[in-house]
Amino acid sequence: MNVEAAVFIYLPEKYLLGTFMSEFYYYKGLNKVKVVTESEGYWIVEALEDFEDCSEGEGITVKKGERRIVTPDTLFKQKAMLPMVKEHEYELNMEKKLKRMIEESEHKEK
Repeated sequence: MNVEAAVFIYLPEKYLLGTFMSEFYYYKGLNKVKVVTESEGYWIVEALEDFEDCSEGEGITVKKGERRIVTPDTLFKQKAMLPMVKEHEYELNMEKKLKRMIEESEHKEK
C-alpha cells in the first residue's frame, strides 16, 4: 500500500481515520481507477478512463479525471469479468422438481 498522508474527518462524537492512496484498481472489474482516499466504508476513486456507469437507476458517463465515491467491494486488483451471480438455491431446486414432474408425466402418458 502506498500511503502518502493521513487525514482526520470530523463527524459528530467521533473521528474517522482516512488515508490518501495512489493504488490502481478496476472498478467493477472493468474500468481502471486510482484510489484517492480510503475511509471507513467508502473510498474516493479517480477515473483513469471514460466509462459508463449506473447511478440511482440512471446511466451516466464518467469522464477521465472525475472522482466518485464507491464501496470497496466494487474494486478489484485485476481486470476481470465479475463472477456470474448464482441463482438462489430455492429456484434451482424448484427447477429440478419441475423437470422431474414433466419427465414423470411424459412417462405415464407412454
